[in-house]
Amino acid sequence: MKRISFLLVFLLGLFFLFRPASAQTIQPGGFVPSKRHAADVVSAAQPLILVMNANGTIEPAMQEYFERGIHTAEGRNAEALIIQLDTPGGDLQSMDNIIQDIRASSVPVVIYVAPNSAMAGSAGALITISADVAAMAPEAAIGASSPIDSSGQNLDSTLATKQKEIMKATIRPLVERRGTDATQLAQDMIDNAKAVSASEALQAHLIDFTATDVNDVIKKLDGFTVTMPTGTLTLHTANAAVEPLDMNVIEQLLLILTDSNIVFILLSIGAYALLTELSHPGTWVAGFIGVVCLSLAIYGMGLLSVNWFGLIFVATAFVLFILDIKAPTHGALTAVGIASFIFGALMLFNSPSVPAFQRVSVPLVVAVGILFGLIFAAILTFALRTLHSPLQSGVQTLIGKTGFAKNDFSATGQVQVGSELWSAEPADGSSQIRQGESVEVVDVKGLRLKVRKK
Repeated sequence: MKRISFLLVFLLGLFFLFRPASAQTIQPGGFVPSKRHAADVVSAAQPLILVMNANGTIEPAMQEYFERGIHTAEGRNAEALIIQLDTPGGDLQSMDNIIQDIRASSVPVVIYVAPNSAMAGSAGALITISADVAAMAPEAAIGASSPIDSSGQNLDSTLATKQKEIMKATIRPLVERRGTDATQLAQDMIDNAKAVSASEALQAHLIDFTATDVNDVIKKLDGFTVTMPTGTLTLHTANAAVEPLDMNVIEQLLLILTDSNIVFILLSIGAYALLTELSHPGTWVAGFIGVVCLSLAIYGMGLLSVNWFGLIFVATAFVLFILDIKAPTHGALTAVGIASFIFGALMLFNSPSVPAFQRVSVPLVVAVGILFGLIFAAILTFALRTLHSPLQSGVQTLIGKTGFAKNDFSATGQVQVGSELWSAEPADGSSQIRQGESVEVVDVKGLRLKVRKK
């Protein structure tokens, strides 16, 4: 995060403007926000519950959010930390770090997979199992935890076996307390990518209970006994003050960069802005925007499973757009450029090896490709129109204009054209010009006009 923090400064204002106001204190029974901070209303005898909302892939930004939430709960001596989870999965290193943080927490951590239709997929399933208390919404799902490599493909047999055994060894001590059915189900999630519904997970005792919402979770936690590193602990949540702990601006931004659609838009804007700066040096705003967008896009692509070969086709598309402006015939290169841009973007983000939840929207790619083609076509049209339009500056613009003679002359004299006084001579075949006669400029020779009578 530190490597790109400088580049994010100019975006912080926008995020503060568009970020919805978050509640500071929430009392059970409706989650009604209050303007007062929880510290103003929570007495020494009143327990505090912090609620986090982890919605997205398990990546370093999500790991930092988990870590900050656990440290905050410990620092405020909370009764429990509830993390509402909805994730398709993520990288194993971030998952391992999150599980370590959960198991080392002195505050009970409750993972609640919600809302209905939410899922704790892949790494999210193992995080849910590692919690002190695991709960799910009635229509949520959990499982499909077989390991895959960074490109989204299955590991080779030897490496897959090693990785699966490590994952099962990691999770076994955490799930054995739930019984043999839960242990077997957890192993099937890793070995066979099995996924189950909330009712099936509850029947196997993989989770502790189902709940309709966070308030229901809090209600069911009252009197619940959990096993902590220091021993057993009975939770008292009946009269607890409930406070949300939202992602901060940096965490939100970094999590956004795991969205392939956002990364694609940043890449497109960055490439176009940088190209504008290179073709028209001095407009530092375009260059700055281009560098920032490309930096954010590269960071995001580093978190995603992308096929970097697609960048070649994206770059080729912009080269073709530029070449079309300089080509003797126009249109063909722009059309090929649009096709190259769309093909490159789809290869970059939508290769067969990329997981489905990391793929970019095809209509978005096509729309952006066509938009860029239209922009360059408009630039090309403007350039051609300017090239074939009459000269709009210099003495040549005087040809065809009308003035009047300031004196009699047959060789040289003076004429006034508009508000300017010019030296003039009669055009070939023109007779003597007398003072006050109207004349028409037919040519320019140096700074002397050739005129004839009108």
